[in-house]
Amino acid sequence: MLEFKIIRNLKPNKDILEIINNCTVTIQSGKIKQLLKTNLQFIEPTKYFITYPFTLTIYEYCINEINNKPFYIKEYNNKYNLQEILHILKKLTKNL
Repeated sequence: MLEFKIIRNLKPNKDILEIINNCTVTIQSGKIKQLLKTNLQFIEPTKYFITYPFTLTIYEYCINEINNKPFYIKEYNNKYNLQEILHILKKLTKNL
């Protein structure tokens, strides 16, 4: 049986939470887990499920120096950095 050890819990981004405070949002915190007796690590992203007034699913991954676009929007099927995400969310929430 595979056994995992949680190395670190990932918290939601405060900048994103400020913009989407008027929306209906469900947030699932991310985790970095290690498979015991190995050096393999698995990343579960922080997930933002926005359901009202628009539908959007944003995944936030733990970044490193190589990856400069830690956000992924499922509906747009594309990766973004923090500034791009904030710009998209501001445009969507502007009509509220």
